[in-house]
Amino acid sequence: MSALEDLLQRHAVWRGGALSCAAPAVPSGFAALDRELPGGGWPAGALTEILGEREGIGELQLVLPAVAALSWAGKRIVWLAPPHLPYAPALAAAGIDVARLAVVRAPGRRDALWAAEQVLRAASCHALLAWLPGARYEELRRLAVAAEAGRAWVALFRPLQAAQESSPAALRIALQPDGDALSLRILKRRGAPAAAPLRLPVKRPVHALGRTPFPAPAAGHARDDRRLDLPVHA
Repeated sequence: MSALEDLLQRHAVWRGGALSCAAPAVPSGFAALDRELPGGGWPAGALTEILGEREGIGELQLVLPAVAALSWAGKRIVWLAPPHLPYAPALAAAGIDVARLAVVRAPGRRDALWAAEQVLRAASCHALLAWLPGARYEELRRLAVAAEAGRAWVALFRPLQAAQESSPAALRIALQPDGDALSLRILKRRGAPAAAPLRLPVKRPVHALGRTPFPAPAAGHARDDRRLDLPVHA
């Protein structure tokens, strides 16, 4: 056996045609999905883009099992710039310890990106869920570097049209509703391309985000919003 073959047999070198099993990951809670993801879950220390044709198709159902597991493990999760007010009773019903959640509002896109980068570089959370529909490549690249430094799982919710743009995300997933399930296409992952879409059963609606739009705060204003039963910062 040659030295190269011996090296490959010992798995000291990652080959592009295989999934990277050594990558740190957060289990998604969906066995079929975890089998398709390097490391067996959402990539930690990297960006995940979740691309949907519209809001409310079950995109939150895709991440809530992982959020619930992290919360009960005592990990902090930050929600940044959600489009609607989070609804604490629905989150608790989904098995999430809401005491481990913090919601951050931002007046605009640049403020949201700045807040995301600061949260990640401070290593102040184990997961960041952010709604950044208009983020540009160079801005996402800064977040990717910050995510790697903070070793956090970062899920970015963006429109399906963003699939046409380049992205530094380690994982990109496109979602479409499919009856009582979600049709999920893995557009990008570390390793070989995914062969076929996945169909994941989800329970809808969850109403984790209510129907009331999240009002943009005045610049520099921060408070604890008791109506949400969640810490809200601006």
